[in-house]
Amino acid sequence: MSLQTWKVTEPWLEIKCALGEGPYYSKEHNHLRFVDIFDKKLHIVDLAKGPASLRTIDTGMAVGVTADIKGEHDFILTGAKDGITKFNLETGEHQYITKLWAESEGPEKVRRMRSNDGAVDSAGRFWLGTMNDPKEAEITNEAVLFRLDTDGTLHRVLEEVSVPNGISWNEKDDTMYWTDTPTNNVFAFDFDAKSGNISNSRVFYHHPDNESHGNPDGHSRDVEGNIWHACYGGSRVVKVSPEGKLVGEILLPTRNPTCPVFVGTELFITSAQEDEPERYPESAKCAGCVFRVDVGVEGMPKHEARIP
Repeated sequence: MSLQTWKVTEPWLEIKCALGEGPYYSKEHNHLRFVDIFDKKLHIVDLAKGPASLRTIDTGMAVGVTADIKGEHDFILTGAKDGITKFNLETGEHQYITKLWAESEGPEKVRRMRSNDGAVDSAGRFWLGTMNDPKEAEITNEAVLFRLDTDGTLHRVLEEVSVPNGISWNEKDDTMYWTDTPTNNVFAFDFDAKSGNISNSRVFYHHPDNESHGNPDGHSRDVEGNIWHACYGGSRVVKVSPEGKLVGEILLPTRNPTCPVFVGTELFITSAQEDEPERYPESAKCAGCVFRVDVGVEGMPKHEARIP
């Protein structure tokens, strides 16, 4: 069976992110926002006005992912360098909800770790994966997938992982999907929506172990149950069916796409700088930009975080 194929030839937003990540569509504001983890920036675009409306806020620390908060207009939730915070969109100030690491783990643990990807489930719990900060340490298996419950309790759901990435849930809300980048696997878990507990881990999709196809990074789901997965180093976003089969791909003009997000039937895709610009000069031209493509199907709606 031939793959559905889309080809993107130019950026929608020309911006040179060092590590563009965490794209999020705020329906309330009709804004697209995304972070630059390495440069410690939050970028916001008013989609009614287009790329010229770009506004940038200094985050003051590495932020990997954001989410809307139910009932809040001026604040968003962030997975930040060493904790989960409420971030003021007007002042750029963080208010810690919780730190991620215990004092007994020491300042060195805080220094060498940072937040990565995350998502909010149907109950408003915030799931957040951490990883070694590549600016501070080598990648090891000391990372954790956390879950912040609506009463403020922080749980360590998965430990001894290295680069936890995209998280999503199916339409029935009884299965959670989680990407483990170094193994090229997307895992499925049985999910208890009432308690937030997961069980019965199994491989849902294994991305080809082929250097030219890259490694799975962030992902989004559509209303038909497909997962759209950015492939860092692979110049593409792949479409994976509800059965875990590769059925489509979006080809991009830069090698390091990081994460897609749906706005209606369109995907907006963040990217990172080119690691080898002399070897891949064409990729370097639009590395770090944001891309846009209509794939003809709407995405699953995002949930708002419920925090104490």
